[in-house]
Amino acid sequence: MAEGLCSRLTNWHGMVAASVIGAGIDDEVIGAAPEVKDRLAAYFAEVASGLVRSEQRRNAELYARGLMEAGARKSLEPIVGRLGGGSVEYEALQHFIADSPWNPEVIERAVAERVCAVIEPAAWVLDDTGVPKDGKHSPGVKRQYSGTLGKIGNCQIAVSLHAVSTKGTVPLGFQLYLPEDWCQDPKRRRAAKVPAGVEFQTKPALGGELVARAAGWKIRRAPVLGDQAYGNDAKLRARLHADGIDYVLAVGPECDVFAPDTVFAVPPRKPGSRGPAPSALATATEPQSIAQLLANFDEDAWQTVAFRDSDGEQIVSRFAFVRVIAAHPVDRDRQAPREEWLIIEWPEGHEQPTDCWISNLPADTEPERLARLARLRWMIELDYRQLKGELGLDHYEGRSYLGFHHHCALVTAAHGFLTLERADPNHPRPG
Repeated sequence: MAEGLCSRLTNWHGMVAASVIGAGIDDEVIGAAPEVKDRLAAYFAEVASGLVRSEQRRNAELYARGLMEAGARKSLEPIVGRLGGGSVEYEALQHFIADSPWNPEVIERAVAERVCAVIEPAAWVLDDTGVPKDGKHSPGVKRQYSGTLGKIGNCQIAVSLHAVSTKGTVPLGFQLYLPEDWCQDPKRRRAAKVPAGVEFQTKPALGGELVARAAGWKIRRAPVLGDQAYGNDAKLRARLHADGIDYVLAVGPECDVFAPDTVFAVPPRKPGSRGPAPSALATATEPQSIAQLLANFDEDAWQTVAFRDSDGEQIVSRFAFVRVIAAHPVDRDRQAPREEWLIIEWPEGHEQPTDCWISNLPADTEPERLARLARLRWMIELDYRQLKGELGLDHYEGRSYLGFHHHCALVTAAHGFLTLERADPNHPRPG
Protein backbone atom coordinates (compact mmCIF):
# COMPACT_ATOMS: atom_id res chain seq x y z
CA MET A 1 0.00 0.00 0.00
CA ALA A 2 1.18 3.55 -0.73
CA GLU A 3 2.88 5.58 1.96
CA GLY A 4 0.71 8.17 3.58
CA LEU A 5 -0.99 8.00 6.92
CA CYS A 6 1.72 5.52 7.87
CA SER A 7 1.69 6.52 11.48
CA ARG A 8 4.20 4.30 13.23
CA LEU A 9 2.98 5.19 16.66
CA THR A 10 5.41 5.45 19.53
CA ASN A 11 4.07 3.30 22.31
CA TRP A 12 4.10 4.37 25.94
CA HIS A 13 7.48 2.74 26.59
CA GLY A 14 9.31 4.60 23.86
CA MET A 15 9.33 1.66 21.44
CA VAL A 16 8.02 1.93 17.91
CA ALA A 17 4.74 0.08 17.55
CA ALA A 18 3.39 -1.50 14.40
CA SER A 19 1.59 0.80 12.00
CA VAL A 20 -2.05 1.09 13.00
CA ILE A 21 -3.35 2.34 9.69
CA GLY A 22 -0.58 1.75 7.23
CA ALA A 23 -1.73 3.90 4.33
CA GLY A 24 -2.57 7.45 3.35
CA ILE A 25 -6.10 8.68 3.11
CA ASP A 26 -5.93 10.32 -0.29
CA ASP A 27 -8.42 9.13 -2.91
CA GLU A 28 -5.97 6.72 -4.56
CA VAL A 29 -5.10 4.92 -1.36
CA ILE A 30 -8.64 4.96 -0.03
CA GLY A 31 -9.55 2.69 -2.90
CA ALA A 32 -7.16 0.14 -1.42
CA ALA A 33 -8.38 0.67 2.13
CA PRO A 34 -12.10 1.50 2.05
CA GLU A 35 -12.55 0.37 5.64
CA VAL A 36 -10.21 3.16 6.82
CA LYS A 37 -12.20 5.71 4.86
CA ASP A 38 -15.44 4.40 6.30
CA ARG A 39 -14.15 4.51 9.88
CA LEU A 40 -12.74 7.99 9.44
CA ALA A 41 -15.99 9.28 7.92
CA ALA A 42 -18.03 7.75 10.74
CA TYR A 43 -15.66 9.17 13.35
CA PHE A 44 -15.87 12.71 11.97
CA ALA A 45 -19.61 12.47 11.49
CA GLU A 46 -19.70 12.04 15.25
CA VAL A 47 -16.98 14.36 16.59
CA ALA A 48 -17.77 17.24 14.21
CA SER A 49 -21.55 16.93 14.49
CA GLY A 50 -21.69 19.93 16.83
CA LEU A 51 -20.42 22.28 14.11
CA VAL A 52 -23.38 24.21 12.76
CA ARG A 53 -22.67 24.30 9.03
CA SER A 54 -22.04 21.39 6.68
CA GLU A 55 -18.99 23.08 5.11
CA GLN A 56 -17.47 23.44 8.59
CA ARG A 57 -17.91 19.72 9.20
CA ARG A 58 -16.40 18.92 5.80
CA ASN A 59 -13.43 21.25 6.34
CA ALA A 60 -12.79 19.78 9.80
CA GLU A 61 -12.41 16.32 8.31
CA LEU A 62 -10.30 17.60 5.41
CA TYR A 63 -7.89 19.45 7.68
CA ALA A 64 -7.49 16.49 10.04
CA ARG A 65 -6.90 14.20 7.06
CA GLY A 66 -4.16 16.56 5.90
CA LEU A 67 -2.55 16.41 9.34
CA MET A 68 -2.50 12.61 9.24
CA GLU A 69 -1.02 12.35 5.74
CA ALA A 70 2.72 11.73 5.50
CA GLY A 71 4.76 14.90 5.10
CA ALA A 72 7.30 16.91 7.08
CA ARG A 73 5.20 20.08 7.41
CA LYS A 74 1.63 20.22 8.69
CA SER A 75 0.97 23.89 7.95
CA LEU A 76 -1.87 24.91 5.67
CA GLU A 77 -0.18 25.08 2.27
CA PRO A 78 1.39 21.58 2.41
CA ILE A 79 -1.87 20.22 3.85
CA VAL A 80 -3.80 21.52 0.85
CA GLY A 81 -1.17 20.03 -1.46
CA ARG A 82 -1.47 16.62 0.17
CA LEU A 83 -5.24 16.76 -0.08
CA GLY A 84 -5.18 17.13 -3.83
CA GLY A 85 -4.50 20.77 -4.56
CA GLY A 86 -7.19 21.89 -6.96
CA SER A 87 -9.90 19.78 -5.35
CA VAL A 88 -9.49 21.69 -2.06
CA GLU A 89 -9.79 25.47 -1.89
CA TYR A 90 -6.91 27.02 0.06
CA GLU A 91 -8.88 30.18 0.84
CA ALA A 92 -11.87 28.25 2.19
CA LEU A 93 -9.72 26.08 4.46
CA GLN A 94 -7.68 29.08 5.57
CA HIS A 95 -10.85 30.97 6.52
CA PHE A 96 -12.18 27.91 8.37
CA ILE A 97 -9.04 27.69 10.51
CA ALA A 98 -8.19 31.35 11.08
CA ASP A 99 -11.49 33.23 11.10
CA SER A 100 -14.58 31.02 11.14
CA PRO A 101 -16.31 31.54 14.52
CA TRP A 102 -16.70 27.92 15.59
CA ASN A 103 -15.89 26.89 19.13
CA PRO A 104 -12.92 24.48 19.35
CA GLU A 105 -14.40 22.99 22.52
CA VAL A 106 -17.13 21.42 20.35
CA ILE A 107 -14.49 19.19 18.74
CA GLU A 108 -12.35 18.68 21.86
CA ARG A 109 -15.29 17.60 23.99
CA ALA A 110 -16.66 15.20 21.37
CA VAL A 111 -13.23 13.61 20.88
CA ALA A 112 -12.67 13.31 24.64
CA GLU A 113 -16.05 11.68 25.25
CA ARG A 114 -15.54 9.29 22.35
CA VAL A 115 -11.96 8.26 23.15
CA CYS A 116 -12.09 8.23 26.97
CA ALA A 117 -14.88 5.64 26.80
CA VAL A 118 -12.35 3.32 25.14
CA ILE A 119 -9.05 4.07 26.89
CA GLU A 120 -10.50 4.44 30.45
CA PRO A 121 -8.04 7.07 31.75
CA ALA A 122 -6.14 6.49 34.97
CA ALA A 123 -5.11 10.15 35.29
CA TRP A 124 -5.36 13.61 33.78
CA VAL A 125 -2.01 15.32 33.21
CA LEU A 126 -1.48 19.09 33.19
CA ASP A 127 1.55 20.38 31.31
CA ASP A 128 2.67 23.04 28.88
CA THR A 129 4.73 22.99 25.73
CA GLY A 130 6.75 25.57 23.83
CA VAL A 131 6.30 26.34 20.14
CA PRO A 132 9.41 28.06 18.71
CA LYS A 133 8.58 31.05 16.51
CA ASP A 134 10.36 33.68 14.45
CA GLY A 135 9.20 37.29 14.69
CA LYS A 136 6.82 38.87 17.19
CA HIS A 137 3.37 38.79 15.62
CA SER A 138 2.07 35.30 16.42
CA PRO A 139 -0.26 35.56 19.43
CA GLY A 140 1.55 35.16 22.75
CA VAL A 141 5.02 34.96 21.21
CA LYS A 142 7.95 36.49 23.11
CA ARG A 143 11.32 35.55 24.53
CA GLN A 144 10.37 33.39 27.50
CA TYR A 145 11.47 30.21 29.22
CA SER A 146 10.23 27.01 27.64
CA GLY A 147 10.72 23.59 29.17
CA THR A 148 10.49 22.18 25.65
CA LEU A 149 13.49 24.25 24.59
CA GLY A 150 15.20 23.91 27.96
CA LYS A 151 16.09 27.61 27.81
CA ILE A 152 14.74 31.08 27.08
CA GLY A 153 13.73 31.42 23.44
CA ASN A 154 11.30 33.18 21.14
CA CYS A 155 8.22 31.01 21.41
CA GLN A 156 4.56 30.55 22.20
CA ILE A 157 3.54 28.43 25.18
CA ALA A 158 0.39 26.33 25.26
CA VAL A 159 -1.01 24.84 28.47
CA SER A 160 -2.65 21.46 27.92
CA LEU A 161 -4.58 18.76 29.74
CA HIS A 162 -4.40 15.10 28.69
CA ALA A 163 -6.17 11.91 29.76
CA VAL A 164 -3.73 8.99 30.00
CA SER A 165 -4.01 5.25 30.49
CA THR A 166 -2.21 2.06 29.51
CA LYS A 167 -4.51 1.88 26.46
CA GLY A 168 -3.67 5.29 25.07
CA THR A 169 -3.99 9.01 25.61
CA VAL A 170 -6.16 11.87 24.39
CA PRO A 171 -5.75 15.64 24.80
CA LEU A 172 -8.61 17.26 26.70
CA GLY A 173 -7.77 20.79 25.63
CA PHE A 174 -5.18 23.45 24.90
CA GLN A 175 -5.02 27.06 26.01
CA LEU A 176 -2.51 29.56 24.64
CA TYR A 177 -0.64 31.45 27.36
CA LEU A 178 -0.70 35.21 26.77
CA PRO A 179 2.04 37.06 28.71
CA GLU A 180 1.04 40.24 30.52
CA ASP A 181 2.68 42.54 27.98
CA TRP A 182 0.61 40.91 25.25
CA CYS A 183 -2.60 41.33 27.21
CA GLN A 184 -1.85 45.02 27.72
CA ASP A 185 -1.04 45.79 24.06
CA PRO A 186 -4.26 46.72 22.18
CA LYS A 187 -2.53 46.95 18.81
CA ARG A 188 -1.05 43.45 18.92
CA ARG A 189 -4.28 42.06 20.36
CA ARG A 190 -6.28 43.44 17.43
CA ALA A 191 -3.77 42.16 14.87
CA ALA A 192 -3.85 38.65 16.39
CA LYS A 193 -7.66 38.78 16.83
CA VAL A 194 -7.44 38.09 20.55
CA PRO A 195 -11.02 38.18 21.94
CA ALA A 196 -11.81 41.15 24.17
CA GLY A 197 -12.66 38.91 27.11
CA VAL A 198 -9.24 37.23 27.21
CA GLU A 199 -7.25 38.54 30.18
CA PHE A 200 -3.89 37.61 31.64
CA GLN A 201 -3.85 34.31 33.51
CA THR A 202 -0.93 32.36 34.88
CA LYS A 203 -0.24 28.91 33.49
CA PRO A 204 -1.62 27.18 36.62
CA ALA A 205 -4.78 29.31 36.36
CA LEU A 206 -5.18 28.29 32.71
CA GLY A 207 -4.64 24.67 33.75
CA GLY A 208 -7.35 25.01 36.39
CA GLU A 209 -9.74 26.30 33.73
CA LEU A 210 -9.01 23.31 31.50
CA VAL A 211 -9.61 20.88 34.37
CA ALA A 212 -12.87 22.58 35.36
CA ARG A 213 -14.07 22.47 31.75
CA ALA A 214 -13.26 18.76 31.30
CA ALA A 215 -14.88 17.94 34.65
CA GLY A 216 -18.18 19.10 33.16
CA TRP A 217 -18.00 16.67 30.25
CA LYS A 218 -19.36 13.14 30.11
CA ILE A 219 -16.05 11.51 30.94
CA ARG A 220 -14.82 9.80 34.09
CA ARG A 221 -12.84 12.09 36.36
CA ALA A 222 -9.32 11.02 37.24
CA PRO A 223 -6.58 12.38 39.52
CA VAL A 224 -4.76 15.39 38.08
CA LEU A 225 -0.98 15.10 37.76
CA GLY A 226 1.48 17.88 37.01
CA ASP A 227 5.05 19.07 37.51
CA GLN A 228 6.28 21.67 40.01
CA ALA A 229 5.08 24.59 37.89
CA TYR A 230 1.55 23.46 38.78
CA GLY A 231 2.08 21.72 42.12
CA ASN A 232 3.83 24.69 43.73
CA ASP A 233 0.76 26.82 43.06
CA ALA A 234 -1.37 26.67 46.22
CA LYS A 235 -4.28 28.45 44.49
CA LEU A 236 -4.49 25.69 41.88
CA ARG A 237 -4.42 22.97 44.53
CA ALA A 238 -7.15 24.75 46.48
CA ARG A 239 -9.31 25.13 43.38
CA LEU A 240 -8.98 21.47 42.43
CA HIS A 241 -9.80 20.34 45.96
CA ALA A 242 -12.81 22.67 46.19
CA ASP A 243 -14.08 21.27 42.88
CA GLY A 244 -13.80 17.68 44.15
CA ILE A 245 -10.82 16.85 41.91
CA ASP A 246 -8.10 14.53 43.24
CA TYR A 247 -4.50 15.41 42.46
CA VAL A 248 -0.92 14.19 42.81
CA LEU A 249 1.23 17.20 41.95
CA ALA A 250 5.01 17.57 42.10
CA VAL A 251 6.33 20.21 44.51
CA GLY A 252 9.73 21.66 45.20
CA PRO A 253 11.71 21.08 48.43
CA GLU A 254 11.36 24.79 49.25
CA CYS A 255 7.59 24.48 49.80
CA ASP A 256 6.47 24.97 53.40
CA VAL A 257 4.40 22.43 55.33
CA PHE A 258 3.03 22.00 58.84
CA ALA A 259 2.80 18.82 60.88
CA PRO A 260 -0.69 17.29 60.77
CA ASP A 261 -1.24 17.92 64.49
CA THR A 262 -0.62 21.67 64.15
CA VAL A 263 -3.38 23.59 65.93
CA PHE A 264 -4.93 26.53 64.10
CA ALA A 265 -7.34 28.80 65.97
CA VAL A 266 -8.75 32.30 65.84
CA PRO A 267 -6.72 34.36 68.33
CA PRO A 268 -8.59 36.14 71.13
CA ARG A 269 -9.24 39.82 70.84
CA LYS A 270 -6.62 41.88 72.62
CA PRO A 271 -7.96 43.86 75.54
CA GLY A 272 -8.67 47.45 74.60
CA SER A 273 -8.23 46.87 70.83
CA ARG A 274 -10.57 48.58 68.39
CA GLY A 275 -12.02 47.46 65.11
CA PRO A 276 -13.48 44.09 64.14
CA ALA A 277 -12.55 41.03 66.15
CA PRO A 278 -9.96 38.65 64.63
CA SER A 279 -11.46 36.07 62.31
CA ALA A 280 -8.46 34.52 60.56
CA LEU A 281 -6.96 31.28 61.82
CA ALA A 282 -3.46 31.47 63.24
CA THR A 283 -0.89 29.21 64.85
CA ALA A 284 2.20 29.77 66.93
CA THR A 285 3.92 26.90 65.11
CA GLU A 286 6.41 27.79 62.39
CA PRO A 287 6.18 25.87 59.11
CA GLN A 288 9.08 23.81 57.81
CA SER A 289 10.26 23.55 54.25
CA ILE A 290 10.07 20.06 52.80
CA ALA A 291 13.87 20.08 52.72
CA GLN A 292 14.00 20.78 56.47
CA LEU A 293 11.44 18.09 57.15
CA LEU A 294 13.49 15.58 55.16
CA ALA A 295 16.59 16.37 57.18
CA ASN A 296 14.83 15.05 60.29
CA PHE A 297 13.65 11.76 58.77
CA ASP A 298 15.17 8.58 60.14
CA GLU A 299 15.44 5.26 58.34
CA ASP A 300 12.05 4.12 59.63
CA ALA A 301 10.35 6.82 57.57
CA TRP A 302 11.24 5.06 54.31
CA GLN A 303 9.59 1.99 52.89
CA THR A 304 10.20 -0.05 49.77
CA VAL A 305 7.18 0.01 47.47
CA ALA A 306 6.57 -2.25 44.48
CA PHE A 307 3.98 -1.24 41.92
CA ARG A 308 3.11 -1.87 38.30
CA ASP A 309 4.23 0.63 35.70
CA SER A 310 2.01 1.58 32.74
CA ASP A 311 3.39 -1.35 30.73
CA GLY A 312 2.64 -3.82 33.52
CA GLU A 313 6.25 -4.21 34.61
CA GLN A 314 7.08 -4.05 38.30
CA ILE A 315 8.87 -0.98 39.64
CA VAL A 316 10.56 -1.04 43.05
CA SER A 317 11.70 2.12 44.81
CA ARG A 318 11.90 3.74 48.26
CA PHE A 319 9.25 6.22 49.35
CA ALA A 320 8.16 8.15 52.40
CA PHE A 321 4.46 8.94 52.85
CA VAL A 322 3.75 11.64 55.41
CA ARG A 323 0.56 13.47 56.34
CA VAL A 324 1.11 17.24 56.37
CA ILE A 325 -0.77 20.52 56.14
CA ALA A 326 0.60 22.28 53.09
CA ALA A 327 -1.49 25.45 52.98
CA HIS A 328 -0.93 28.32 55.39
CA PRO A 329 -4.36 29.76 56.20
CA VAL A 330 -3.12 33.19 57.36
CA ASP A 331 0.14 34.48 55.99
CA ARG A 332 0.06 33.42 52.37
CA ASP A 333 -2.49 31.00 50.97
CA ARG A 334 -5.65 32.15 52.78
CA GLN A 335 -7.00 28.62 52.83
CA ALA A 336 -8.53 26.47 55.52
CA PRO A 337 -5.93 24.03 56.87
CA ARG A 338 -6.37 20.49 55.63
CA GLU A 339 -4.23 17.37 55.69
CA GLU A 340 -2.63 16.08 52.52
CA TRP A 341 -0.14 13.42 51.53
CA LEU A 342 3.48 14.41 51.12
CA ILE A 343 5.09 11.74 48.93
CA ILE A 344 8.88 11.61 48.65
CA GLU A 345 10.93 9.23 46.52
CA TRP A 346 14.51 8.33 47.40
CA PRO A 347 15.67 5.46 45.17
CA GLU A 348 18.42 3.14 46.38
CA GLY A 349 21.83 4.31 45.22
CA HIS A 350 20.91 8.00 45.09
CA GLU A 351 22.59 10.46 47.44
CA GLN A 352 19.37 12.36 48.11
CA PRO A 353 15.62 12.19 47.38
CA THR A 354 14.73 12.70 43.73
CA ASP A 355 11.10 13.86 43.74
CA CYS A 356 8.34 15.18 46.00
CA TRP A 357 4.58 15.32 45.48
CA ILE A 358 1.53 16.67 47.32
CA SER A 359 -1.77 14.78 47.06
CA ASN A 360 -5.28 15.28 48.42
CA LEU A 361 -6.18 11.61 47.94
CA PRO A 362 -7.84 10.07 51.03
CA ALA A 363 -5.77 9.20 54.09
CA ASP A 364 -6.40 5.47 53.56
CA THR A 365 -5.03 5.45 49.98
CA GLU A 366 -2.64 2.52 49.45
CA PRO A 367 1.06 3.46 49.09
CA GLU A 368 1.24 1.52 45.81
CA ARG A 369 -1.45 3.72 44.25
CA LEU A 370 0.18 6.92 45.45
CA ALA A 371 3.55 5.84 44.06
CA ARG A 372 2.14 4.69 40.73
CA LEU A 373 0.21 7.91 40.15
CA ALA A 374 3.20 10.02 41.13
CA ARG A 375 5.29 8.29 38.47
CA LEU A 376 2.64 8.31 35.73
CA ARG A 377 3.06 11.92 34.60
CA TRP A 378 6.00 11.13 32.31
CA MET A 379 3.62 9.61 29.76
CA ILE A 380 2.78 13.15 28.65
CA GLU A 381 6.18 13.47 26.99
CA LEU A 382 5.36 10.59 24.67
CA ASP A 383 1.99 12.16 23.93
CA TYR A 384 3.69 15.37 22.84
CA ARG A 385 6.06 13.34 20.68
CA GLN A 386 3.17 12.13 18.55
CA LEU A 387 1.22 15.39 18.65
CA LYS A 388 4.23 17.32 17.41
CA GLY A 389 6.34 14.81 15.51
CA GLU A 390 3.51 13.16 13.57
CA LEU A 391 0.55 15.53 13.64
CA GLY A 392 2.12 18.99 13.54
CA LEU A 393 0.81 20.48 16.78
CA ASP A 394 3.62 23.07 16.58
CA HIS A 395 3.31 23.75 12.83
CA TYR A 396 0.54 26.35 12.78
CA GLU A 397 1.89 29.39 10.94
CA GLY A 398 -1.10 31.73 11.18
CA ARG A 399 -1.31 34.83 13.37
CA SER A 400 -4.83 34.28 14.66
CA TYR A 401 -5.52 33.50 18.33
CA LEU A 402 -8.66 31.59 17.37
CA GLY A 403 -6.80 29.88 14.51
CA PHE A 404 -4.21 28.52 16.94
CA HIS A 405 -6.95 26.91 19.04
CA HIS A 406 -8.77 25.62 15.94
CA HIS A 407 -5.54 23.97 14.81
CA CYS A 408 -5.03 22.37 18.26
CA ALA A 409 -8.61 21.05 18.28
CA LEU A 410 -8.17 19.36 14.89
CA VAL A 411 -4.79 17.94 15.89
CA THR A 412 -6.69 16.51 18.88
CA ALA A 413 -9.30 15.00 16.54
CA ALA A 414 -6.61 13.38 14.38
CA HIS A 415 -4.81 12.08 17.47
CA GLY A 416 -8.08 10.66 18.79
CA PHE A 417 -8.71 8.75 15.59
CA LEU A 418 -5.21 7.21 15.68
CA THR A 419 -5.67 6.29 19.35
CA LEU A 420 -8.91 4.47 18.53
CA GLU A 421 -7.26 2.70 15.58
CA ARG A 422 -4.46 1.53 17.83
CA ALA A 423 -6.83 0.37 20.58
CA ASP A 424 -9.23 -1.38 18.19
CA PRO A 425 -9.16 -0.91 14.39
CA ASN A 426 -12.92 -1.42 14.24
CA HIS A 427 -13.52 0.90 17.22
CA PRO A 428 -17.29 0.55 17.34
CA ARG A 429 -19.05 3.23 19.32
CA PRO A 430 -19.37 2.17 22.98
CA GLY A 431 -22.91 1.45 24.07
